[in-house]
Amino acid sequence: WTQWIFLQLFDSWYDTGCQWTGPDGRERVGRGRPISELPIPEAVAAEGEEAVRRYQDRHRLAYQHEAPVNWCPELGTVLANEEVINGKSERGGHAVERLPLRQWMLAITRYADRLLDGLDLVDWPESIRLLQRNWIGRSTGAEVDFFIGEAGEPADGLEAGYAAWQSVRRESGLPTEPGGEVLRVYTTRPDTLFGATYMVIAPEHPFVERLTTDLQREAVTAYQSQAAAKSDLDRTDLAKEKTGVFTGSYAVNPVNDQQIPIWVADYVLISYGTGAIMAVPGQDERDWEFAEVFDLPIIRTVEPPSEFDGKAYPGDGPAINSEFLDGLDIAAAKQRIIEHLASSG
Repeated sequence: WTQWIFLQLFDSWYDTGCQWTGPDGRERVGRGRPISELPIPEAVAAEGEEAVRRYQDRHRLAYQHEAPVNWCPELGTVLANEEVINGKSERGGHAVERLPLRQWMLAITRYADRLLDGLDLVDWPESIRLLQRNWIGRSTGAEVDFFIGEAGEPADGLEAGYAAWQSVRRESGLPTEPGGEVLRVYTTRPDTLFGATYMVIAPEHPFVERLTTDLQREAVTAYQSQAAAKSDLDRTDLAKEKTGVFTGSYAVNPVNDQQIPIWVADYVLISYGTGAIMAVPGQDERDWEFAEVFDLPIIRTVEPPSEFDGKAYPGDGPAINSEFLDGLDIAAAKQRIIEHLASSG
């Protein structure tokens, strides 16, 4: 049965716009369909059968992807995060390292809404359904591209390259796949973009090598080795002191055209989102702690209440220091900034 289920996923793609009625008489939106029915863009079809197959493979609900794992050479196996303690295997105390491994993945996020809706129809205790909702972990946000220039482009050429890139993007819009000239981030708080004062990429991010300058290469390489010995749980522990290394490169914040530094830090995981974040220390506790350690700018984009005496403020309030968003509440500011970003590609 496991093999049968896998083959159903492998031979299917998910049509988010498909409207259909199930055997229970309920109308639904979104359905898995045979991969043979996947619409192929004309440009892809023109490239031949191999290009069509690659396009289909990217849309299958079971697909291959390279992702980091906890590898223990002594035990000769991959370990779960819970089986790694302080960089060593729970069984035997052997050294564990993070390695990229090509493996099968299931594209659960494509039909997450169906999974969530289906929880209302099953006769389970509410506590179990809540666990499932939390595991699915739906979040709503936006993907945003930060311009970093072409590989090998000198830092002083970033401004000219950005202007040309902006002009092209206004015409083309946001592409499905980001090009090599941008860092794409996923954020649930696009309204805080004016407070993004630096970026962070995971130590395993494929752009680390090209973004690292010769002056910073030794420090970045050493930091990558340190991060490879830690589990995801160790890296995301809120109590741990923030560490990181500057790559020597910069990205351009698309809402204010400011060049902001790109850091490598292990509190960002390659397995979550895009493996890169826009850091907004004024509104995020981890970013605030990192900014304090490395003396990076902190700009609040949401006005905290008068009685607030903490550091990062993640709560609701009117937008500040955000130009055309100032005065809007979070929901309205999110909608306004997404419209602005979409119109400019």
